[in-house]
Amino acid sequence: MFPDRVVSGMRPTGLMHLGHYHGALKNWVRLQSELPCLFFVADWHALTTHYEEPGVIEKNTWDMVVDWLAAGVDPSQATLFIQSRVPEHAELHLLLSMATPLGWLERVPTYKDQIENLAGRDLATYGFLGYPLLQAADVLIYRATQVPVGEDQVPHVEMMREIARRFNGLYGKEPGFEQKALDAVKKLGSKRARLYAELRSAWHQEGDAAALEQAEAMLDEAGSLSNIDRERLFGYLRGSGKIILVEPEVALTRAARLPGLDGRKMSKSYANAISLREDPAAVTKKIRTMPTDPARVHRSDPGDPLKCPVWQLHEVVSDAPTRKWVMQGCTSAGIGCLDCKQPVVEAVLAEQEPMHERAQQYLDDPSLVRAIVADGCDKARKLAQETMRDVRETMGLSHLS
Repeated sequence: MFPDRVVSGMRPTGLMHLGHYHGALKNWVRLQSELPCLFFVADWHALTTHYEEPGVIEKNTWDMVVDWLAAGVDPSQATLFIQSRVPEHAELHLLLSMATPLGWLERVPTYKDQIENLAGRDLATYGFLGYPLLQAADVLIYRATQVPVGEDQVPHVEMMREIARRFNGLYGKEPGFEQKALDAVKKLGSKRARLYAELRSAWHQEGDAAALEQAEAMLDEAGSLSNIDRERLFGYLRGSGKIILVEPEVALTRAARLPGLDGRKMSKSYANAISLREDPAAVTKKIRTMPTDPARVHRSDPGDPLKCPVWQLHEVVSDAPTRKWVMQGCTSAGIGCLDCKQPVVEAVLAEQEPMHERAQQYLDDPSLVRAIVADGCDKARKLAQETMRDVRETMGLSHLS
């Protein structure tokens, strides 16, 4: 089967904030040391809602890449690239659109949600309706096995799986598939061929999942097979056609929801965010002027941390002893609100310090960022081109290669 691979992207919205870090980037940093990862700037996606404002996309793109690097995403471990520099994304999106039912796009939950939330924008465009299909192409073109997402994005990954399944069902049944699969079985050697037949029978007749797993492991190790024959045997084993596009799995992110300075979701549009590389003095001022429990008017009044935005920050950035100190001190009026805020200030500044250090070399020499992205685009495009060769062949378009 195809190797494990993680793919994820973000729209370039400019400087990233601590909500992005705790919600996604910390997870990227963890994943890059566990599996091959491709992380991309989804600049085409930025046009789905801001097509009339293309001028900001380039600056936002480079700012965001610097923020990724500052957060600890390591180009020696992960591949960083820009979506629009791998045109195969657009080609696969076009080809998938030919066979994707319109109703699949219209039923994506976030489609209606975004129309309501962005009521001031004209979103009656195919680009906006079709963005989940472009998302699918972004992932399927790398045959990703895992997509790290929050719960709100799970329907998008499920749709990717449906699109891959439909594509394989339509185009994976090449002429003479079964005979080609049986010919491929013989290439395993007599002993492995007999075991493959037994395991396939156990899976088809008895639903033996262990047999399926054993057979797939055997195919992974079969060095005598070409990639085409291996994919035929995977498809024949499962009762489908040749696997061209991989159905990715959801990898729910281990995310701590970091609220904004007013208790709502951290967002630049709410003016309640702390950017990843914000000046320490500005960070200190923002946190020290945060609203607190409105019932705590005087220093001597006891407060309720559960009604205070500062407590929500403590839940993410403070350790257990600090949280206990805050809970006891606030409810008994033993500490004041500025006392409560100080550990948050210190924790946030400590978290940001290495980010400032990592970012500085790229701010001093922007050519380093350009080189990282250029190298990543080359690596990503080679993988994308491999997939598109198979896609064109199975769709009868190999004369265009």
